[in-house]
Amino acid sequence: MTARLLIVGPQGSGKGTQGVLVAEAFGIPVVSTGDIFRANIKQGTELGLKVKAITDAGDLVPDEVTSEIVRDRLSQDDAQGGFLLDGYPRNTTQVGHLDAFLAERGENLDAVILLDVPRDESIARIAKRAEEQGRSDDTEEAIAKRLDIYESETAPIVDVYAERGIVDRIDGVGTLDEITARIFAALEARGLVRVAA
Repeated sequence: MTARLLIVGPQGSGKGTQGVLVAEAFGIPVVSTGDIFRANIKQGTELGLKVKAITDAGDLVPDEVTSEIVRDRLSQDDAQGGFLLDGYPRNTTQVGHLDAFLAERGENLDAVILLDVPRDESIARIAKRAEEQGRSDDTEEAIAKRLDIYESETAPIVDVYAERGIVDRIDGVGTLDEITARIFAALEARGLVRVAA
């Protein structure tokens, strides 16, 4: 059983953590644009240097660059039986890129997991993460800017997928286990069965 999933939520919603748990349960890879970008930054690749300059300014990486990276990742063998996207698509242009790519393969997204977290909760979580991990991109100004971008650009993609009837809105406040259980219950209601319980 394949599962092609997208997890969406504001920064600090816990989507990175939940994404890993969901992907493990379904035996699919997490395709996180943020992780791909950070790995390239760490390795000092040409892409990494370009991305670092963009993100340090608090801006987002251009759609074409992001879409090309995701297409490449989804073409790898481990993503043939499904995947969980995290951080992509983040706007309606990227939805179009993803739709075109999946259509070429005769595929569709099965579900969109939307983690609902109030803005003040997101900010508090990110500030804590910045403290713990020492992330240079987690300044208060950068956080506020990214949340604004999320609200203006990413929220409309949820509307697109909601029209297709594939959005599961999950309450993102609670313990890790409670939130994970809510996600699994929603996916099971769609007939998406975990390979590992």
